[in-house]
Amino acid sequence: MTARKGRALLLALLTFASPAAYPGAQVYEPLSASVQAALSKAVSDQAVPYLAFESESEARAWLSVMSARLAKRMPDRVTREEFLVTVHYEAKRAGLDPQLVLGLIQVESGFRKYAVSEAGARGYMQVMPFWVKLIGGRDADHNLFHLRTNLRYGCVILRHYLDIENGDLFRALGRYNGSLGRAPYPNSVLQAWTGSWTYPARTASATPTLYSPRPM
Repeated sequence: MTARKGRALLLALLTFASPAAYPGAQVYEPLSASVQAALSKAVSDQAVPYLAFESESEARAWLSVMSARLAKRMPDRVTREEFLVTVHYEAKRAGLDPQLVLGLIQVESGFRKYAVSEAGARGYMQVMPFWVKLIGGRDADHNLFHLRTNLRYGCVILRHYLDIENGDLFRALGRYNGSLGRAPYPNSVLQAWTGSWTYPARTASATPTLYSPRPM
């Protein structure tokens, strides 16, 4: 094996084996009773995920484009489409851009469902376990490795941080990662968002078409 091929192989192995560049580690902060109640209500939703677009053709187009981009990371089509529909639903429900959430997941977990950081953050969106006790309810037994649960918590938490920071995405992302005031993590998310997951914006109609490719 030549030295060049050896370096290329080593780089490929390191790229495959390396954890996410900036795994999440949200910091525990006491919440007021009203905020805690609002967040608890937000994570308790049990509605069936769907894609909300002006037409079914737009929903299918988005799903097709995103599915093609994600295929190398998630080879199974059924798993991939379920993931994308859930991301879209939970992001929209929290008032977030689904493309931003995809960028965040890329940086946080590399789209690994069972990723665990050194700090103990779990799943696609690297949610810290203390959130389950904090906003999941007294008797909550929420599994942060469950697709819907992880994405719901992650989106609700990011929305919460955006509200705290009055819409300042840079600072909200810093809070999400536990690196408030430092640039590398927010910049990495923005780079992933704009470099890999951009999609033409669509203006939602008053009565959008609700589309799910199969029962969830």
